[in-house]
Amino acid sequence: MRIILANPRGFCAGVNMAIECLERALDFFGAPVYVYHEIVHNKYVVDRFKKRGTVFVESLEEVPEGSPLLYSAHGVSPQIREQARGRRLLAIDATCPLVTKVHLEAIKYAREGYTIFLIGHEGHDEVIGTMGEAPGQMILVETAEDVRKLEIGDPEKVAYLTQTTLSVDDANLVIGALRERFPQIANPPKDDICYATQNRQEAVRELASRSDLVLVLGSQNSSNSRRLAEIADSLGVPAHLIDGVSEIRPEWFDGVDGVLITAGASAPEDVVQECIDYLVRNHGATLEEAYVREENVHFPLPKSLRELLPAGQR
Repeated sequence: MRIILANPRGFCAGVNMAIECLERALDFFGAPVYVYHEIVHNKYVVDRFKKRGTVFVESLEEVPEGSPLLYSAHGVSPQIREQARGRRLLAIDATCPLVTKVHLEAIKYAREGYTIFLIGHEGHDEVIGTMGEAPGQMILVETAEDVRKLEIGDPEKVAYLTQTTLSVDDANLVIGALRERFPQIANPPKDDICYATQNRQEAVRELASRSDLVLVLGSQNSSNSRRLAEIADSLGVPAHLIDGVSEIRPEWFDGVDGVLITAGASAPEDVVQECIDYLVRNHGATLEEAYVREENVHFPLPKSLRELLPAGQR
């Protein structure tokens, strides 16, 4: 059996920054440190931080007044920020800068009087936070069919934004439908779908045809990880989205000569290596690394954390 190991894969710059924020906060404050929602959508990462004393909450009412609180990489609404100030929480903003970019675009279009279509998945933490920037002017659209049902007062004053972790192909279908329905629609000068999401999708598209099976490391609630599995399936290559080696089923590999392994942007490298070790141990697999694109993006720690840390730890 051949293992084709996709590059790039795994942690992106935003996830690295968010995880470093939480590690630094735990070192500085000690446990407990509270996080609004999961720091990133990955079971292994979340469980590891729980063992260190992190408390993940879905409501700020669960956070004692004056406590340290991290906002997750997916961002939060202005209403949550206001609530945190009211409870005198020491808020550390670990929002991915690429998500912050979408928030700023929403604020800009709202101030200019646009109706804003947000292309994304209902209930996703990022979508909830972004829509909170302009709840009276923003409409969520998930599919091209949703576009056909839209009723807009001023079709000449509309704009669209996208969730950062969408499938590029799926987003383009909705964007195409919006442009057909609203030829004058405005859009940001730079694509909202993040570089890491696009790069990991590109790697799967390019490499899946060289394999009989695709293993995607990532959690079921990780949007970008789910898209990777869906892309492989759409290319006719069976794909399984798994959290780790414990979810592997031996029958998946009957008649399989080549396995592509990749990982979503919130999946740690150690779970990838455990899967590789499993295939080497049980199938005598050989490993080939395939490089599709280089990544060298780095995001600094947010100002809200740097201001709390002693000078030597910033």
